[in-house]
Amino acid sequence: MTREKKRISFLGPEASFTHLAASKVFPTEQLMPYTTIPECIEAVADGTVDYAVVPLENALEGSVPLTVDYLFHEAELYVTAEVLSPIEQHLLVHPENRGAESFEAIYSHPHALAQCHKYLFYTYKHTPLEQYSSTAAAAKMVAELPERNIAAIANDYAAEKYGLDIVQRDIHDFHFNHTRFFVLSRSNHKLTDPGHEAQIKTTLMITPPKDDRSGVLHQVLSVFAWRQLNLSKIESRPLKTGLGNYFFIADVLEDENAAMMRGAFEELKALGCGVKTLGSYYTYNS
Repeated sequence: MTREKKRISFLGPEASFTHLAASKVFPTEQLMPYTTIPECIEAVADGTVDYAVVPLENALEGSVPLTVDYLFHEAELYVTAEVLSPIEQHLLVHPENRGAESFEAIYSHPHALAQCHKYLFYTYKHTPLEQYSSTAAAAKMVAELPERNIAAIANDYAAEKYGLDIVQRDIHDFHFNHTRFFVLSRSNHKLTDPGHEAQIKTTLMITPPKDDRSGVLHQVLSVFAWRQLNLSKIESRPLKTGLGNYFFIADVLEDENAAMMRGAFEELKALGCGVKTLGSYYTYNS
């Protein structure tokens, strides 16, 4: 009996960086493109799909606030895996515009435009930069409008998929450019160990006590420090309840079910903090 394929939502269209990340973890499943990050997340939250793959953080541009905030404020989901993908940005044009020395506009995702800021400033200083929902969507649009002298910033696969020419490769400002993606599910479980001695990681969302006492961040960090629980990341995001009110998102290099982690949860709650775990997971490299 043939197994029914899992349905996976991703920020599309095909050939986006998120599509490549989803293909790494789910090479034989049914990948379903969505136009926006909230649509991807809602698809798994309402059961339309089994998993969602969404961008979380870029090495150059930092976190994707929409993903972080949606997971805190809107969705009760868990991280079942993360994917780390190298990001290479290229300038793409329709073959009919191959010889153009200037462009009407250059289209891409806001993060991609920011990652290529220096190149764009010095090479196309007076060319309008237009934001698009994803790099692949920008490439697809350029492919569909050969009559317009426009360009897109996207990856190799997008150039191949949509029949575009690469007029300049590797235009990102820094070459160590990676993006981190979350694989989300309604249930708290880990996807299979990718088999390269992957580090286990747990993501927590911590709300400070309402009394706003001094030293609260130090107290939160101390909870992990004396237990020798290593934080690979911590940052703050607005609670959206008033100016100066924040929550923290922290990545801890330990399983949430470890004894020390259970003790940390109890101490954080004793301090008056709210603790929301997004689960423990392994890292896949693409």
